[in-house]
Amino acid sequence: MFQVFSDFATWIVFDLLGFVAQTKLGDALHFFVEDVSKIFVLLLVMIYVIALLRASMNVERVRDYLAVRHKSTGYVMASGFGAVTPFCSCSSIPVFLGFTSAGIPVGITMAFLITSPLINEVAVLLLLSLLGWKFTALYVLVGMTVGILGGVFLDAIKAERWLQSFAAEALQRGQSQIEASREGEAAVSLSLVERHQYAKDEALEIFGRVWKWVIVGVGLGAALHGFVPDGWIEAHLGDGQWWSVPAAVLVGIPLYSNATGVIPVMESLISNGLPVGTTLAFCMSTVAASFPEFILLKQVMQWQLLAVLFALLLAAFTLVGWVFNFATQYI
Repeated sequence: MFQVFSDFATWIVFDLLGFVAQTKLGDALHFFVEDVSKIFVLLLVMIYVIALLRASMNVERVRDYLAVRHKSTGYVMASGFGAVTPFCSCSSIPVFLGFTSAGIPVGITMAFLITSPLINEVAVLLLLSLLGWKFTALYVLVGMTVGILGGVFLDAIKAERWLQSFAAEALQRGQSQIEASREGEAAVSLSLVERHQYAKDEALEIFGRVWKWVIVGVGLGAALHGFVPDGWIEAHLGDGQWWSVPAAVLVGIPLYSNATGVIPVMESLISNGLPVGTTLAFCMSTVAASFPEFILLKQVMQWQLLAVLFALLLAAFTLVGWVFNFATQYI
């Protein structure tokens, strides 16, 4: 699905600009062009489509199902949706904005946002080939559980109070539409042209707010691409002490990759003797708790919510690492 963006980046960086592949500068520029183009397209297309659907269809039943009547099911569904969508943490932000504007509670939205970068089909297939089905099933179960419990916790502390003003207003508008539908108010029927204009305006408004931060966030990730010297992690974190897991999480924070891009790193670390739990903790941190992601999230969340989310992720990844390092003795 996303191969077109990789091909586009290859054409721009290597064919058009003449940079050399397999060099740090060439790979960093390729990384930057691929991720920026992918996120820009996702922002425009997904926000437009979600807004168009909201203006075109009677989606109140679906939103009511997710938001109120079956809230516990909503967490599971959102986490499951995150597990089957091949988005990195930054690419998940357009979906986050779409869910928010649809009036879906922040906790359910965050269950998606937390799970999506952690699990995808490529990572699952790699783990299946490297570690077998038992470890793979445990990985998927733990990843989804982290997303679900994170969403429940964030709803419990009313995390929506820490959204940026435009995101909070979008959430309020969506929830107001849900309340209006429950009270039997007739939905306003819009023409096709009006629906298109509404969706276009919303997509352009949100894109105008965050595009520059996409460039900053992904640019930071590209600049840090390959920052950790080869062999450093195995040499310093490979002995399996309890502290090596939180240390691996902290090392992963300045870096940035998607789940597919981190797979070769994961395979290399495991094959060079780094414990499985320590490897997963490092890779989860790189994918879902990196500085570039939080630069982008700052555009939709206030610092209080960012701090809570950051602490939640670090604690979850550390716990996952310890669980897997312990489980290797028995599986």
